[in-house]
Amino acid sequence: MNSATQPNRLPLGGRIQRDRPLTMHFDGEPVAGFHGDTLASALLANGVSIAGRSFKYHRPRGIFSAGPEEPNALMRIGEDGRAAPNTPATMIPAADGLRAQSQNRFPSLRWDFGAANQLLSPFIAAGFYYKTFIGPGKGTKFWMFCERFIRRAAGLGTAADSPDPDSYDKVNSFCDTLIVGGGVAGLSAALAAARMGARVILAEQHPNIGGALLANPANGETDELLQNLRAELENFPDAKILTQTVVFGAYDCGVFGLMESCGDMSPRLRFHLLRAKSAVLASGAIERPPVFGGNDLPGVMLCESLRTYANHFAVLPGKRAVVFANNNRAYAVVPDLIRRGAKALVVDARKDPPAEALALAQDAEVRSGCAVLRASGFGKLRAAWAGKVESGRVGGALEKIPCDILAVSAGWTPAVHLWSQRHGAPSYDANRFAFLPEESQQSDLIPAGLVAGVCDLRGCVESGFAAGKRAASAAGIKGRAGRLPSIPASAADSLDGFAPPLFVADNWGDARGKAFADLQNDATADDVRLAHREGYDSPEHLKRYTTIGMGTDQGKTSNDNALLLLADAAGRHMGEYSPPTYRPPYVGAALGGLAGAAVGRRFRPFRLSPMSDAHKRADAQMIEAGLWMRPRYYPRDGETLAEASAREAAHVRQKAGMVDVSTLGKIAVQGPDAAEFLNRVYANRWDSLKVGKARYGAMLREDGFVFDDGVTARLAEDDFFMTTTTANAAGVLSHLEKLLQTRWRDLRAQVASVSDEWAAVAVAGPLSREWLTLAAGDSADLSDSTLPHLGVVWADVGGIRAR
Repeated sequence: MNSATQPNRLPLGGRIQRDRPLTMHFDGEPVAGFHGDTLASALLANGVSIAGRSFKYHRPRGIFSAGPEEPNALMRIGEDGRAAPNTPATMIPAADGLRAQSQNRFPSLRWDFGAANQLLSPFIAAGFYYKTFIGPGKGTKFWMFCERFIRRAAGLGTAADSPDPDSYDKVNSFCDTLIVGGGVAGLSAALAAARMGARVILAEQHPNIGGALLANPANGETDELLQNLRAELENFPDAKILTQTVVFGAYDCGVFGLMESCGDMSPRLRFHLLRAKSAVLASGAIERPPVFGGNDLPGVMLCESLRTYANHFAVLPGKRAVVFANNNRAYAVVPDLIRRGAKALVVDARKDPPAEALALAQDAEVRSGCAVLRASGFGKLRAAWAGKVESGRVGGALEKIPCDILAVSAGWTPAVHLWSQRHGAPSYDANRFAFLPEESQQSDLIPAGLVAGVCDLRGCVESGFAAGKRAASAAGIKGRAGRLPSIPASAADSLDGFAPPLFVADNWGDARGKAFADLQNDATADDVRLAHREGYDSPEHLKRYTTIGMGTDQGKTSNDNALLLLADAAGRHMGEYSPPTYRPPYVGAALGGLAGAAVGRRFRPFRLSPMSDAHKRADAQMIEAGLWMRPRYYPRDGETLAEASAREAAHVRQKAGMVDVSTLGKIAVQGPDAAEFLNRVYANRWDSLKVGKARYGAMLREDGFVFDDGVTARLAEDDFFMTTTTANAAGVLSHLEKLLQTRWRDLRAQVASVSDEWAAVAVAGPLSREWLTLAAGDSADLSDSTLPHLGVVWADVGGIRAR
């Protein structure tokens, strides 16, 4: 197998390992590739144009991006118990034997009966189910009947329905400084912190570090810069680089959730619960697509993603390209296309593109002051229709431009998701035309590089280096970072990707096709306008009514466009709104990875009392009681449960018997204010209890309902021994700790679980005192005068100190 079997594979270039071919399967058909590919790049190399079907209208969709923002190519990876649905093909490293299935289609990807939904599109606009199935006179029963069918049609992918045979791991990790992102800004930050002496963990979601620089041609000076940064960083023993590791959650007190993919190794995934003293956010930015008619056709792709496929994976999915953009950075794709034999035409919405951008497109035709209003083709891109931009809108006659690639870019959106998880909504920067982290809230998660609005290469290095020094200092590190890493002069990239919002149409109209604001959820520009007319003027309400931003991609390519459309409909500026709330996880986190090894009996292991071996020697029949294995009965000579129970009960009533109650919760309550603390948590008083006595107590919740009960003994003036019910032992301890830490912080008392330190036996029956006296021997006087009702004494039982 070689690149000749892959029609869109370039004969030279890329960072793939051409000497290591492999074969995968997509919908049962073989897909050739190389090690270093992703599933998405291999599909494009093999000429696969349709990678999935859209959520609501079942329209054919192609690969749109090259990262976790991919809204279209969601796959079911693996088979049987290993199947993982809704996985972006762009994030799946190619592996020999990998099997992938497309989703949301029947009976096949090319011929899908669900595509008939497009005929019903006028009737299934945003919120149609509320207006169609719920309303005055329709009744609840009608909705309950319809809901069954709606829910069957909803959702993406199919989860595995058999046990997962793979293993997963969960670890607690610690560092001084966490670096989120392995681009040039993240590497510079990690290097600065490591030089100062910090323990550093750098997490990169892709198999290779480099970030946006990996879209540049291979073996260039930017590759040399990356190699130098990595080589120096790896010389520090306390610096660790974790690739294929996504930071999916940022929580209070420097806690982060990381999911590391281990490939074909065991475990399959490793969940890091990481505690860091400081962190640098170098998560980069996501290219923003423009909204125009037919912008979902296979063949429409983000500019930077097309560069990534051409330069990183040596894949060119077409020969005639139209580049539609409004920023300088998008022009970088033009020489890459021409160098590889493709024809390129640039449609720039700006009237006067700067000279530095035009210099990159000197071998291509540039039509400035124009915009693409519509893409056309049956199941695949065939042409782009462009017109002149007049007063910010497209008007006049449209020109048809034949093409099989339409690379689009309407600027860049900083990936502020993790920052927003900690600090809420970002602020709109009118100079960068983007939502950026606020300066006043960057103490514990310091942004650097593109996510901070820095676009050029030198600026990213400087920004990352400064953030790394600041983060290390925040972690208490006092060393020196040294000089800034050297940057080759010719590698300095000053192309700015931040640009004003691109709005290309006043009235989309049926003739121009559907213009999608959210590709994954099939939410159109008309849906946004309809929602605004119906009163949904808040981004949070708009999100829930139209489902924009509610998919697995969390609106990475759609939220800004939704705000732009909403602002236009309301006659306001985009900066007057804030993006909807971002919540963990940043990308989908597999449940197996979150559970780790805690599955089956590892999730809920049996607890055995100290007397478990004695029960087994007595031939006890054990039973699961909550978290514990406890004896149910002790059969003799083939007795049934009923016969053994009757015999044991009669023996206790006539003589004496004992039961293992080690499962009861046991809590030590100590301190000068321990009695006052018990006064407040129990319904009865405890400051009057004498040392050496015990008392029954009823514990109440704040609303007056009984929470737990048990007997508590006073061992000393400031020392109490509390018992709780078996099932509520952990709950009572948590309740007490919460009260001491939040409500009554002035009380000088503390609590600690001693459930595992003490075994317990309940003795009952008319001869129980005599039995205890024999067990204690001469170590204690257990007569009624020294051990009265609810009394407490010490004794030695079998050489063990006991209460």
